[in-house]
Amino acid sequence: MPELPEVETTRRGIATIMPGRAVRKFQVYEPRLRWPVPADLPGLLAGQTVLACERRGKYLLIRFAQGTQIVHLGMSGSLRRVPLDEPRRKHDHVEWLFDDARFLLHDPRRFGAVLWHPANAGPIGTHPLLAKLGVEPFSADFTPAQLHAGVQPRRQAIKTLLLGGHIVVGVGNIYASESLYLAGIDPRTPGTRLSRPRCARLHAAILQTLGQALESGGSTLRDYVNAQGAPGAYFTLHAAVYERAGQPCPRCGQAIRRIVQGQRATYFCPGCQKR
Repeated sequence: MPELPEVETTRRGIATIMPGRAVRKFQVYEPRLRWPVPADLPGLLAGQTVLACERRGKYLLIRFAQGTQIVHLGMSGSLRRVPLDEPRRKHDHVEWLFDDARFLLHDPRRFGAVLWHPANAGPIGTHPLLAKLGVEPFSADFTPAQLHAGVQPRRQAIKTLLLGGHIVVGVGNIYASESLYLAGIDPRTPGTRLSRPRCARLHAAILQTLGQALESGGSTLRDYVNAQGAPGAYFTLHAAVYERAGQPCPRCGQAIRRIVQGQRATYFCPGCQKR
């Protein structure tokens, strides 16, 4: 699934082009995504000017005067710029057409979403998909103390807590495994057992892992492409534990283990990561 670095990389790409341009045509080729694309959206967006391209967690927010489009890339989707005359590919389900630019939402599994939050419905943060999200990892609100306060009362495994997104958003499956490895914390450790110093290490590891992924353009999917259609390369080159079960740990040489937590694969080093 595209995680925060992939979504932020996509946001940065479309934010250099969409704002200030008016939508000439918004076309829905397949409305049956995770939730149906609103049928009135093409008529509503025609002629509207994009004010900003923002992000909240893994949701792209395309802001107009009359409201905000909420776009999710699903399990394997991408939003990319294409030439005006390029033929539409299979699984290109939604199109934004401007006078001199064109974007297509590609979503083979149709787990993505394109929704609408009208301006008269209140701030975008009150939308049900966004209202309960945790803090942004690169915001001033994400601190070691905030992380410790969030995990301390909870008995769930720290990997599960990170994936929940209620404490901090955007630390998805791959980045959680990598962050916990960097911090030296066993992914099965209950939140209640994490001390302030360990939370401080985990906080720093999350920022380092996400920061490095952003610099590299992200790559949690083998077929992930950014807004310009270029593939990411981060994890194919730099993952320490993810998808490396049986291979030696870069630190201690012990074999990396794979377990399943909440139906998601977790990778860790039993020698370096302590409960």
